[in-house]
Amino acid sequence: MGKMMNEITGTSHYSFLIEVTSKKIKGRLQQRFNEEKIGLTVDQWVILDHLKQNDGINQMTLANRISKDAPTVTRIVDLLCNKGMIERRNDPVDRRRFNLFLCNKGHNILNRAQSIVLESHRLGWTDLSKSDYQHLLKILTTINRNFGNHNFFANNLDKIN
Repeated sequence: MGKMMNEITGTSHYSFLIEVTSKKIKGRLQQRFNEEKIGLTVDQWVILDHLKQNDGINQMTLANRISKDAPTVTRIVDLLCNKGMIERRNDPVDRRRFNLFLCNKGHNILNRAQSIVLESHRLGWTDLSKSDYQHLLKILTTINRNFGNHNFFANNLDKIN
């Protein structure tokens, strides 16, 4: 393991490649959302998509799972509420917390965005076998976990296509 660590610490290429790749994926998705007049940013889509699978989640848990700080999530949630895509309800047990729910408009926008997301995945994953894809997810999840970010993906690797 010592040799592997020396090789890794001797270069910052891998972290640069991850960053550039992430920006390209996000940029392509945003470009397509804009072209199709979806009316969402990628960050807004991430929240809507997460709520689709976790309707009623509280705002703090959502922030932790998508690796965003609370003020950023609050700002995005405010925008989505103003657009009528989600609603914030008081938690019945703890009045200091808010639970978030998708509205019909949010479901409709997600349905429109889904084909664009799948199209972008197909473009990015071209020439990757299913095994390559699963291996990539395992590596990224392990790196993520090693940095102490136990988020949604780390807990749901088996559910990701």
